[in-house]
Amino acid sequence: MPHETKIVSGVEVVPLCDAVGPMGTHIRKPLPEMFPGGTFEEGEEWILHFHCYLLRAAGRTILVDTGIGGTGSPAASWAPVPGRLPEELSAVGVAPEDVDLVVLTHLHSDHASGCVGGDGPAFPNARYAVQRADLDWVRGPMLDQVVAPIRDSLQILDGTTELLPGITAVHTPGHTPGHQTVEVGDLALSGDVVLHPVQLRDPSITYVYDDDPELAARSRTALLERVAVLATGHFPEPFTPTSAR
Repeated sequence: MPHETKIVSGVEVVPLCDAVGPMGTHIRKPLPEMFPGGTFEEGEEWILHFHCYLLRAAGRTILVDTGIGGTGSPAASWAPVPGRLPEELSAVGVAPEDVDLVVLTHLHSDHASGCVGGDGPAFPNARYAVQRADLDWVRGPMLDQVVAPIRDSLQILDGTTELLPGITAVHTPGHTPGHQTVEVGDLALSGDVVLHPVQLRDPSITYVYDDDPELAARSRTALLERVAVLATGHFPEPFTPTSAR
């Protein structure tokens, strides 16, 4: 399929589908039970799309999130590895060496495992922009297998930061302490601020796997009030107008 592209404030935004598949046999309750879509029947699966995004602006190539990674990645226990991000990038004419900056919305395994390839960074010429709060928080395989190999290439952010003119990393904590969105004009690459379409209608609905559900709800409410379009991490279609709420 051709890649749908948006031009926002002079920035080209290209969605890349890293994977499509079930969330895993042990994950069945994304939302509180009293809300529609909060539970699944026996044998029913939550099918997720795993989106990353490529931005082209001012001669720079920026990748937002790196997906689920390979067969041995920290996401392998629950996500449909291996991800197809390398093939998706190749299809739009981008080699790993072409990426100037990787922005990680957060350090969960389905958004950052593709940072590494072999024994080092998958994007050898890139800086990897991560919020300090997530680096202080991350533990286990994500720390050992993902953060450690890219540590010398990190660009550590402390809160909201302009990455390039018109492209801003906005600290949106709650899902993780250092979750960030990437905002271009009235479009936000929203990571996991919004996980399920029901949260568009009621942003106060919490998500079971948020680190701080109440803070995540406040970040979600503020985001939906300030942007017109979300480029989501997991919806079937990559671009969703906030008017859909």
